[in-house]
Amino acid sequence: MQAILIFAGQSKRFWPLTEKSFFPVAGTTLIEEQVRRLKKAGLHDILLVAGAHNRKQATATFPTLKIVEQEDLALGMRGALLSALPHCKKGPVMVVSSNDLIESAAYSMLLQKTTSLKTGGAILARKVDRYFPGGYLSVKNKRIAGIIEKPAPGTEPSDLINIVAHVHASPAALLEILKNVKPVKDDGYELALHELFQQAPYIAVPYSGTWQPVKFPWHLLSVLPLLLPTNPKPKIHKTASVHPTAVVAGPVILEAGVRVFAHATVMGPCTIGAGSIIANNALVRGSSIGENCVIGYNTEVARSILGNDVWTHSSYVGDSVFGDNISLGAGTVTGNLRLDEGEIASMIGEKPLSTGLTKLGAMIGNDSRLGIHTSLLPGVKIGRNSFVSSTVMVNADIPDASFVKGVDPTGALIIRKNTKEAPKPAARTKFKKGLKP
Repeated sequence: MQAILIFAGQSKRFWPLTEKSFFPVAGTTLIEEQVRRLKKAGLHDILLVAGAHNRKQATATFPTLKIVEQEDLALGMRGALLSALPHCKKGPVMVVSSNDLIESAAYSMLLQKTTSLKTGGAILARKVDRYFPGGYLSVKNKRIAGIIEKPAPGTEPSDLINIVAHVHASPAALLEILKNVKPVKDDGYELALHELFQQAPYIAVPYSGTWQPVKFPWHLLSVLPLLLPTNPKPKIHKTASVHPTAVVAGPVILEAGVRVFAHATVMGPCTIGAGSIIANNALVRGSSIGENCVIGYNTEVARSILGNDVWTHSSYVGDSVFGDNISLGAGTVTGNLRLDEGEIASMIGEKPLSTGLTKLGAMIGNDSRLGIHTSLLPGVKIGRNSFVSSTVMVNADIPDASFVKGVDPTGALIIRKNTKEAPKPAARTKFKKGLKP
């Protein structure tokens, strides 16, 4: 069976972070982990569907896999399959979305259930015990009759949620319907599924294992524990160095050239990327630190994901996700818990969306700089190439390329266009070389 792995979307809901599929987490990326899990299940014939914006990166990451480019991103999954299916071999295909991280056992279950499939197909279905705002499968006489998108609570047709791991016995039949369907927006694939359900038997394959959808940036925090190391003892690269007074304990990976300074502590599970420094008195726990970062003196990083070239100085970073080339001035802290300890909301457009999390810090885009003693309220997002002046309390999302001067008498942020660019990481090389335990 051939697998079609789709990651052509531009990850707009992932703002202020970029390129969701290739965002570094615990020494890997979502797309690399999904390919690994597909292969573990026995699916070695994988066709990747990329977009113009990430095809080059996909080619560099997967030089041995076939990659096709989705021609029209506005068509969503329908567009991805219209571009991919003409390149498929004869025989059944499994359509997989990069937005869902599931266990390799789920793919194995689908394979087992569809080995002798002649017509129709199968859909992986997550059993839920409470309402989830997703697509529910309607099942009649053991056949899927339809998918009901986000029914009102209490009106769900079943306890089975659609996960985009779909087997189609006839790629040609799917392609023909996709060509002729008349979508309203980007629902062409869903309309094609409805027509297929009427033509041939499709079965639901219930799955109760780990499932983590990744749509918004905070979803990475739920992915993090799934990708962090589990070996009970630290794995330390031969070129890494740990000061005799430092503590590195539990499932920890220190990559090449990592330096852990005096009295610092790294408590697993953690990964510390190549060339990074954990400075004096710093504490890192349950986190993923990218390459060439400096976790400065007296900084704590807890349950967070930091990209590459992130610098902190006497900071607290909790339950946060940072991109690349970010610097926090001394004393900058992220708030990650409401006073009433309730669920934290984050703004999507002009409306707040509950994240389902009671602990959530900040999400910061690439090439941003925060001044000394900056405070960030729970769930705020800071756009790419943005500067925040010292002592500002960030109480709202900040657009890309913004300069936050302060707050007005009402407490609203004073924002203007940022006319400066953050220095490139190479500019700090000399400072980093001079850092000593």
